[in-house]
Amino acid sequence: MAIEELPHRLRQVAESFGIDADRYDRARPSYPDELIQRVIAASPGTEFLDVGCGTGIGARQYRASGINVLGVDVDTRMAEFARRTGINVEIGKFEEWDSSGRSFDAVVAGQAWHWVDPVLGAIKAAQVLRPHGLLALYWHVFDPPAEVAEPFDEVLSRVAPDGPLKSPGLGLQQRNLQRAVEGIRTAGGFSEPEEWQFEWQRDYTRDEWLDHLGTTGQLTILPPDQLATVLDVVGAGIDSVGGHFTMHYVTLATAATLSSSK
Repeated sequence: MAIEELPHRLRQVAESFGIDADRYDRARPSYPDELIQRVIAASPGTEFLDVGCGTGIGARQYRASGINVLGVDVDTRMAEFARRTGINVEIGKFEEWDSSGRSFDAVVAGQAWHWVDPVLGAIKAAQVLRPHGLLALYWHVFDPPAEVAEPFDEVLSRVAPDGPLKSPGLGLQQRNLQRAVEGIRTAGGFSEPEEWQFEWQRDYTRDEWLDHLGTTGQLTILPPDQLATVLDVVGAGIDSVGGHFTMHYVTLATAATLSSSK
């Protein structure tokens, strides 16, 4: 399998999001409440471990619903931001993280499990989950209008033709989800993974979407001049549709329950 198909090996991207943690937290979307409530309902209790918690976007949503959340993240800058919002975060690569004997009712990961080895991650999750504990993993897919998507694809192919990641469209995120499912099956000890899907939408202004783009995928590691070129081209596309647009999102999820005995 080619390296670009194994994002958990692309550490320079995975560890680049903390360059501007404030922007990341401001620009990245939260998760649909329907997803959050379904995860809570499927969990046997309220002690959650949020893998790759970042700035705590998802963790704060769980906390608002009465869940106790511990985050794990490799990036100290992202963790420091999350801590300022009241989320307890420990630093480490999840596959190697020391749980110190603690266990959890659910292990969750939003927009992050593709940075984790899918088999080793599932094995680690099984080690820290309580009997009947839940492993829930999810990703956003966004589908901008052609006037926004086509300029982005064109300019990215031009300025970074050899970049490791492209736009996080349906195909890429479906591959992430299927790698996660296969990892859970290979690890063993879990029920057959379920797959969930949640559709929603959000309106963006030109500035809001450009702010978001600067936090995504390979754009976080582009040189400043190349990033400026990408944002200028995409901005012109948004201007062509009136300076704002509606983004249609699908959040893809997989969830599996640990067997009663480890």
